[in-house]
Amino acid sequence: MYDYELYRATSAELIRRAEAEREIGRARLARRAARRTGRGDPDGKVREAGRTSFAPAA
Repeated sequence: MYDYELYRATSAELIRRAEAEREIGRARLARRAARRTGRGDPDGKVREAGRTSFAPAA
């Protein structure tokens, strides 16, 4: 291959990889935003308290 063809192929591959990484970042941000939508909303998710909120049995 000529140097120019190698350069174009390498450049195209790097551009594809960068776009894939950006897409992964967008997906992470979307998932994070979806988890945060109910915070502070009185009609949102019910928070489960855990076992420590009950008194021990007699």
